[in-house]
Amino acid sequence: MLEYFKTILSKVSFSKFLFEKELRKAIKALVDEELRELQKWCYKKFGDVYQAVLNRCFDAPATSIA
Repeated sequence: MLEYFKTILSKVSFSKFLFEKELRKAIKALVDEELRELQKWCYKKFGDVYQAVLNRCFDAPATSIA
């Protein structure tokens, strides 16, 4: 599932709205270990463009990553 979401996020990265929508889906679907890996990957790949979106999505209470 992780690779699937990476592919989707890469394909919709042209749109802030679609990116955030798909990122929220990914966060709900992935288990903790995959979620940590996705977070690292997202910040590395999209941190310069979508820093605010990433912070908003990954800092949400439902996504508390230990």
